[in-house]
Amino acid sequence: MTRLKGPIVVFGASGFIGANLFEQLFRARQHTGSADVFALTHDATKAWRLKLLDAPAENIVHCDILSTTSVRDVFDRIQPKTIFNLAAYGAYSKQKNVGLTYETNVLGTVNILDVCTPDMVYIHAGSSSEYGFNCTTPKETDPLEPNSHYAVSKVSAAYALEYYARVHQLNTLNLRLYSIYGGWEEPDRLIPRLVEENRNGAFPPLVSPDISRDFVYVDDCVAAFVQAALQVNPTIRGRSYNIATGHKTTMRELVDIARQAFALTQEPVWGNMPNRAWDLSDWYGDPAAAATDLNWRATTSLSEGLRRTADWQKSHQYEERVIPAFQTPSLNPVITPIIACYRDAQAIPFMYERLVTMFNQIKVRYEIIFVNDNSPDNTDAVLDAICAKDPNVIAIKHSRNFGSQSAFLSGMEIATGDAVVLMDGDLQDPPEVIPQFVEKWQQGYDVVYGVRVQREMAPYLHFFYKQFYRLFKRTAYIDIPVDAGDFSIIDRKVVTELVSLPETEQFLRGLRAWVGFKQTGVDYVRPERLFGVSTNNWTKNIGWAKKAIFSFSFFPLELMTYAGFILTALSMLGIVWQIISRLFNFDPNTPYGLSTVIVLVMFFGGINLLGISFLGEYIGKIFEETKKRPKFIRTKVRKGDQVYKTAAEIKTLVDQRQNK
Repeated sequence: MTRLKGPIVVFGASGFIGANLFEQLFRARQHTGSADVFALTHDATKAWRLKLLDAPAENIVHCDILSTTSVRDVFDRIQPKTIFNLAAYGAYSKQKNVGLTYETNVLGTVNILDVCTPDMVYIHAGSSSEYGFNCTTPKETDPLEPNSHYAVSKVSAAYALEYYARVHQLNTLNLRLYSIYGGWEEPDRLIPRLVEENRNGAFPPLVSPDISRDFVYVDDCVAAFVQAALQVNPTIRGRSYNIATGHKTTMRELVDIARQAFALTQEPVWGNMPNRAWDLSDWYGDPAAAATDLNWRATTSLSEGLRRTADWQKSHQYEERVIPAFQTPSLNPVITPIIACYRDAQAIPFMYERLVTMFNQIKVRYEIIFVNDNSPDNTDAVLDAICAKDPNVIAIKHSRNFGSQSAFLSGMEIATGDAVVLMDGDLQDPPEVIPQFVEKWQQGYDVVYGVRVQREMAPYLHFFYKQFYRLFKRTAYIDIPVDAGDFSIIDRKVVTELVSLPETEQFLRGLRAWVGFKQTGVDYVRPERLFGVSTNNWTKNIGWAKKAIFSFSFFPLELMTYAGFILTALSMLGIVWQIISRLFNFDPNTPYGLSTVIVLVMFFGGINLLGISFLGEYIGKIFEETKKRPKFIRTKVRKGDQVYKTAAEIKTLVDQRQNK
């Protein structure tokens, strides 16, 4: 492994064989002082392995092989010399999307080959299913008779490799893998279930006893990839090789070997699990060419492989760590930060890099949504560049500046993550706080909001902000947390409720509290704006305060009611006092004259105007809500290379994503 040319990239490293290959390569080269092995992944359903591997964040790279831009960006940054491609789709019965099968296995392969050069080595994970009906010890030169869409796609990829080797002189090889088993395989597959049950003295459901396989232990498979990379040369490049033991093992023989390995006395029950459509009774390979050209042979017997798999399960706390990570989506969530952008073009690239670094560090999948709220700077161009290199980024543009609350809702409507994080685009909401949010969220909290214990601003401004939040909390008719802004993580079910609220004018930190659910706060220091000057001013801050109070408090109306009662009572007392003092003439200093009348008229007039203004604020809100205007208008949505501009295209996209 140390003789391979680096850097080394492993496409499909989140899969079973890819994770084993990456783990062994990384550890071997790390011991020599080199950390030039990179795990490339875009498979959202299998990334749990990389999380449990605990590899450094900088060695895990997100790449979508269906995006030429994404692939080229990875090659430009890493400049690999050895490429292992184990990315595939359609091998399992639960993977039924035929279009995605051909896109991943054929188009994805071509996208990678297109950026390879003759000084690189490319080793491809093929499949024994390429032989299809011709499954009994076929040689690599025998006819291919694919019997499924997956098999057809893998045959097409094999021919593509041969074409690139002959025409472009690429050092490519295709390894046709038979039944690989071992550590990191899906817990619901045959061998992991068999070993797990055997360790407990039982058997899992079994297919027909006459179905056969050619079982290859995963360490032998990893060795085959390494040998192929070391042995490829102009004479053999473009060829396919069988990675098999050459031994036909029926299910009955497998069970007999397992019973001996684990000293079981229980008899298995056959046929309590249906056969797969492509299960065959004589499915095994001829590894002679691999032994001759690659100097590779399988050296692990099936009995030894089962015992090593059992040891792996014990050492990795299989029931406590591996199975829950495989079964529980919350252990491998998708987080969607939604960033409201206005005059933040300079900060956006830094925001993106810090977010990606942070998500890689905590091994969490991400989908980032930037909402350009019709910013007058070059935000559009900046977001286009980021979308072009990362298909996990979505850029939304509004027809005008609708405000940050509408921007957040626009992103929430499109987000598909298990939770969303609301952030301002000026980096005053530090991405490095998000891991604390995620930790609390995974503990069961539906909303985790940031509590600004300190703001890097003038002391007098900090004082006024703190006093406002305390006043708001005391006057609101719901429990509003103090010093909590929009910066928060919100669970998918809460997002659904917020998006469905019909009101036009939103104050999300209030609505977030109004919908309820289990909530908690995380303290953080809110830094100064990194670039430019704040778009907030005293007028806007007063507007925010009015929006908060008049949206979630009846206190102004109640205040005028109390003032009315009190002043009316005082007026009555004043009248009674005037009459008594005049009649009995016991207070010669009783006020009278024009100045007294003017003061009283101005005072009560001011009170009346204040009351009317409070009523006006509430009536204005009623007026705004009755219009039922849209909360925002999108003019463009971009995801990767896909750009949606018309209203019909955008609506279709929104509908599709909401149904995910």
